Amino acid sequence: MASYIGAIDQGTTSTRFILFSSSGEIVASDQIEHRQIYPKPGWVEHDCSEIWENTRKVIRSTLMKAGVKKGEVKAVGITNQRETTIAFNPKSGEVYHNAIVWQDLRTSSIIAALKMKMDEETLTRKTGLRFSPYFSAGKMIWLIENVPSITEHLGKGEVVFGTMDTYLVWKLTGRIVTDVTNASRYMLMNISTLEWDEELLQMCGIPRHALPEIVPSVGEIYGYTDILGEQVPVCGILGDQQAALFGQVCFNAGQAKCTYGTGCFMLVNTGEELCYSTKGLVSTVAYQIKGEKPVYALEGSVAIAGSLVQWTRDSLKMVKDVKELDELAASVPDCGGVYIVPAFSGLFAPHWRSDARGVIAGLTGYVTRAHICRAVLEATAFQANDIFEAVEADSGIKLSVLKVDGGLTNSAPLMAFQADILSIPVIRPKIIETTALGAAYAAGLSAGIWQNLENLSSYWKEQLRWTPGMEEDQRQEKILFWRKAVSRTLNWAEKEE
Repeated sequence: MASYIGAIDQGTTSTRFILFSSSGEIVASDQIEHRQIYPKPGWVEHDCSEIWENTRKVIRSTLMKAGVKKGEVKAVGITNQRETTIAFNPKSGEVYHNAIVWQDLRTSSIIAALKMKMDEETLTRKTGLRFSPYFSAGKMIWLIENVPSITEHLGKGEVVFGTMDTYLVWKLTGRIVTDVTNASRYMLMNISTLEWDEELLQMCGIPRHALPEIVPSVGEIYGYTDILGEQVPVCGILGDQQAALFGQVCFNAGQAKCTYGTGCFMLVNTGEELCYSTKGLVSTVAYQIKGEKPVYALEGSVAIAGSLVQWTRDSLKMVKDVKELDELAASVPDCGGVYIVPAFSGLFAPHWRSDARGVIAGLTGYVTRAHICRAVLEATAFQANDIFEAVEADSGIKLSVLKVDGGLTNSAPLMAFQADILSIPVIRPKIIETTALGAAYAAGLSAGIWQNLENLSSYWKEQLRWTPGMEEDQRQEKILFWRKAVSRTLNWAEKEE
């Protein structure tokens, strides 16, 4: 009988289910996009019932495609968009409000008020994070202050705040948990003890009973689900970026990956050592295997990467699809002096400026649609380079290669330019769906399909490699103009003090 491992990959723009073989190969998959709801400028929401229904659909269709027989699916893992926050009633199942997405900026004033209660150095020491609307705590405070039904039910123990992993595990098994990687993004967990921090809970006005139980990422069965037509263990949770690190088998300190999806996220494994940043990065939990110490990472997050390509296609109507954008970008040798800084939701790492807004700089009469398309791609590479420099400075690790994954790695012009700007080789693995793969690895380890991390490392295979070819003076000139463009984005919206 075959052994398969399923991975639910609940992302920012879509939900997919991928079935993997016991040798880590993709057997079948399906994916459905969900609506992006924009109630006001800077606000982003998701309909949780739509996401759950899509989850059910992609699981059913994937199993049908694969022709799976009863008993062949041994485990299901979950990976999810992090920080996106939902409040629901664990007794009735009522969802009190649309999920507030990680990109959402509505909590800026709440975060400014929290800064008056605690200095950022203390927050960073406790959580590894910094004050930002990005993280979940501010979203929870907003829900308490603005949704009357939450206020009504909170004291009765009828409200749970959680990220999408919490909601999905509850729907699948009835248990209310979040793993350490997701919990490390709440701005409420002590990153050293891996427990909810009482001082932070009191500061934010969030009762402990309204939060999920924190569990290891690997090695524990959280419950069983019959959504696959039989009782299957749910036993592996990793936030999406940590899942990609796990799927890229970056198990040793000093190994790094960068995921190019809706946003762009670079993580470097720092081992069991908790390394704090002085260059605008955040410290996060990379993963924890049950019974073992947590493994930590330094992370740099960029809000807008693949979503800039979508914006160019859907809002500007400049191209009909991603392929056309790629072809136009490849048709010109450079950006023609155009630099796009997509600070739609402010700037994340390493700048952390919520007052920034996007700019297109350097326009002249020479510029064509092709130059703008190339600048769209190059924007992601420049943002990744900003993080790369911070990662090396903070960790003291000199990276010799960068493993990459995510949908945007299908763009050859982007990956070639990324290697040029980083001045190191960029390597894409055979399986670029490393987020789902990481969740499958976590589930398979938990269910005993694989015995150890060494088993998983043997499955990693290089598919493509881009090597740098740009002259150093040209590289530095481009970075200089990029930094000038970034400076033009600042102080556009009201700056938080």
